[in-house]
Parts: sequence; structure tokens; C-alpha cells
Amino acid sequence: MVISSGDELVDIDQQPSPVQIRKSNSYTIKAVLNQHHIEADLVHIPDDPQITREKIGYYLDNYDVILMTGGISMGKFDYIPKALEELQVKTIFYKVSQRPGKPFWFGKHDNAALVFAFPGNPVATFMCLHRYFLPWLRLSQGLQESIAYAVLDRDFNFGPELTYFLQVKLQSSKDGRLLATPIEGNGSGDFANLADTDAFMELPLERSEFKRGEVFRIWRFV
Repeated sequence: MVISSGDELVDIDQQPSPVQIRKSNSYTIKAVLNQHHIEADLVHIPDDPQITREKIGYYLDNYDVILMTGGISMGKFDYIPKALEELQVKTIFYKVSQRPGKPFWFGKHDNAALVFAFPGNPVATFMCLHRYFLPWLRLSQGLQESIAYAVLDRDFNFGPELTYFLQVKLQSSKDGRLLATPIEGNGSGDFANLADTDAFMELPLERSEFKRGEVFRIWRFV
């Protein structure tokens, strides 16, 4: 089950007002899951605390895994954290020292249903899906995780003390190395920027300067 939330979202066939945007995250998640032979159900929850609690409670009783996008921060209309708490979904962790996707939430219900709650920004949702959910999915199916690395082909700086998932374009060099070129966008809301990239390169939080020729792990999405 894939759950989106927020009154600011309208469906893709509707014209958004100046304070609305079209849904993209739930359709993105569904498309990625289709690539892994999983047909996901989609539902949208409005910004209403009672409806949020009732709907999530129903899906917890009827699905093994729930993926959420949006409504997980501590904003005025973010009712999902309280609803999960009231429904006795145990928080395994909340917030990760990373960018994008810091407000990522993961928990487990008493009936064993798992909840992956991604931030609402599209790049953050996309990254967390590939970095956390898909590795869990493969391991739960008994599949071995394929670990890949690439060579950073230009210097890159990132100041905050956060693990940074850098969007990169991959290409092979003449000497057989996999090179990763940074493709910087306009933040975690710049979903279109992903069209020019192939993977996220995971840069460790202990550093702020990353030099050309250094090798780091990558998370492919194409």
C-alpha cells in the first residue's frame, strides 16, 4: 500500500491552484515497484486527523507493508506521526542525518506490518525508496544485495554534517573505471533533475570535501 497525504496535492489529471501541486511521489513509487514485479495500491489521505487515523488503522490491518509519502514532519497539518503513535506503531527510528530525506521514519506494528514513511519532497522520497526500502525488499526475498562503487570525477564540497546522497551521471572510462559526474539540481523538490542522473553517490558525513579520484558507494536507480 502506498499512501500520500496533504490537501495541497491534486491528481495528475486536475489543474492545480496557485497553492497546490500535482501528485508525483505515489506514482513514482508505484512505477519503481512495478519494475520489481510488485503491484501496489494507491490511496490519498486528506489533512484531517480523524480520517488519517481511521484510514491508517484499516491499512495496518490489511497490508503487510505500507509506504507513506509526506505528512511525516512536525508541521501544523502533519497528523501522521500522532496517528501512528495512537495506533501503537512502534517507532524504530525517526530522522536520519542525511540530505535529502532527513525526516525519514520507520516503524513496526504489533501485527508485524511495517511502515516506511518518506518525506514529501520528491527527490527525498525517491532516494529513501532506493536506499532503504528496496534493499530491505531484496533481503526479505532472500536476494543478495549488489554493492557498487564509482570514482568521483570532479571535486565536490558539502558543508553540513550530514550524509549526502549526491545525484550523479555514470559513465565508463577507457581504462574500465566507473566514473560518477555530479549533477546538481535545485534541492529535493527538483524532481526533473533526476532525469539526467543514474544513481545517488553516498558521501560520508564525517567530511565536507570530496576529491576527484576518490571512490564512494553508489545506489543505482537506472
